[in-house]
Amino acid sequence: MAISIAPGAVVAWEAESPSDRRLGVVLGELSETAKYVVASASWGIGGDQTVNIQAEDFVRRPVDEDDDLQISHLDTSTLPADSLTVVGQISGPALSRALRARITDTSRWFYETYHHPRRTEANTSAVPYSGRVFDHRELEFAVEASLDFWLTLGRFGERLQRDLARYLGVRRTVLVNSGSSANLLAVSALTSSLLGDRALRPGDEVITTACGFPTTVNPILQNDCVAVLVDTDPGSGNVDVTQLEAALTERTKAVILAHALGNPFNIDAVLDFCRRHELWLVEDTCDALGSTYRSPAGPALVGRFGDLSTLSFYPAHHITMGEGGAVNVVSDPMLVRAVESLRDWGRDCWCDSGQDNICGKRFSWQLGDLPQGYDHKFVYSHVGYNLKPTDWQAAIGCAQFEKLPEFNRLRRRNWELLREAFGRYEDLFELPYPEDGSDPSWFGFKVLPRPDAPFGRSEIVGFFESHRVQTRMIFGGNLIRQPAYWDRVRADGTPAVRTVGQMTGADRIMNSGFFIGVYPGLTEAHIERVGNVLDQFVDGLSAGAVAMPGVVDLRRAARDLSPRRQAVRDLREQTGPSRL
Repeated sequence: MAISIAPGAVVAWEAESPSDRRLGVVLGELSETAKYVVASASWGIGGDQTVNIQAEDFVRRPVDEDDDLQISHLDTSTLPADSLTVVGQISGPALSRALRARITDTSRWFYETYHHPRRTEANTSAVPYSGRVFDHRELEFAVEASLDFWLTLGRFGERLQRDLARYLGVRRTVLVNSGSSANLLAVSALTSSLLGDRALRPGDEVITTACGFPTTVNPILQNDCVAVLVDTDPGSGNVDVTQLEAALTERTKAVILAHALGNPFNIDAVLDFCRRHELWLVEDTCDALGSTYRSPAGPALVGRFGDLSTLSFYPAHHITMGEGGAVNVVSDPMLVRAVESLRDWGRDCWCDSGQDNICGKRFSWQLGDLPQGYDHKFVYSHVGYNLKPTDWQAAIGCAQFEKLPEFNRLRRRNWELLREAFGRYEDLFELPYPEDGSDPSWFGFKVLPRPDAPFGRSEIVGFFESHRVQTRMIFGGNLIRQPAYWDRVRADGTPAVRTVGQMTGADRIMNSGFFIGVYPGLTEAHIERVGNVLDQFVDGLSAGAVAMPGVVDLRRAARDLSPRRQAVRDLREQTGPSRL
């Protein structure tokens, strides 16, 4: 009859001789082999590579042993059942700790074997605008969440929400399934009846800027409000604050603005405008996690200046969960209630998933026309959504958050190196600049050819792409030119979009601007390659070798180079092909 040994059994066996007696713990049986995987163990003080088993972890403790048992999660053997003598038994939770440690080791080995070589062997012949940057920690955390098998937000979600709120200095961070959902949730929260007379009503106006990503504007329309679009400053990429007063009417209730490509907008001017007119401010911080702006107490992270702010954790952003985002409530407890309710189906109950009766009155409420004592977990005070991510996503986010300081450092470094490269041709490009009083953690490097440059965007973008330097448009450009917003009307037939001014800045960005990546996966060698490709483009332009439809007499334009640019070219010819 085959011997059956339970997982978690403490076993002894003879290795090479009767005097060489070993101790271990059975992790599991190899299917239909009567052989067991046994982790080596010893009595006494453990180390980093062992799991400590204390007295309370034993179901049956070996006789004459008072020390803790140390289970190695690195040293295992496969042994036949008839070679093992059972001397004790540890509990299921204790065994699960040992198994988790073993699985974590395996995850790390998989990363080092499969993912790490692919990263270290990556060449610089291509320069992507973005990409995943991760190590074994993300893989280990994702596996941990899988072992928990908690299918909605759980311990990793709570940890990430807590870490982000503490980092930003806000009252509450609420995770959602995308940055676009975060913007939808933030604007929707401003319609909550919890806010009284300050709540947005259908037909109220929300000011934003014309140039940017559509899901900064869409939530305004989705909540049956009017989007008031003001122009964009092409230099900073942010709102033209001189147009804010002209955008104001008696129906204006809120402002939602993005920090363009990580560059904070003029927060001083926007805050002053909002406070004087008692307007809500939503900071779309999806591209700017880690950027700072001046405050009376010194530089402060963006995302804490307004009433609400939003984050995105799509792979292109500062940290990633694959898909994911967050809404940050800066201080107002009523906004916390509104945001959490709207994220979670609109329910009135504020218990987290897996919790019941935190208020102690779950079956004692009488709300609306519901009967007395109707279960509070099934009372709905908002027309809400289900916008929650999973705990697997949050687990990856936790590992990414640990890397945020280094990610931000690398983004700043890469942006500065690109500015040096493009700065050699300042007569051809309007160089981007940080907003006064800010220290951006850049999302991308904006490229804007000067109006009198002897080439257009299509020429330089085509050249960059043909040399495997990825480019991206500055999101939707001037959104009023996009088909989705043509003649957009509300349910009552009135216009859903109103514009202020001529939109010359937004059109300029739409017609001429683009950006290239600064993400932390780019090395200095990648940035050097961008500089070399830029040099080739300008040299080809000077020689008339770059095809540019619609531009005449390129050789004469090349002869009229500014003295500064000519001096740079002369110096490069003296020093050889290396970058200056």
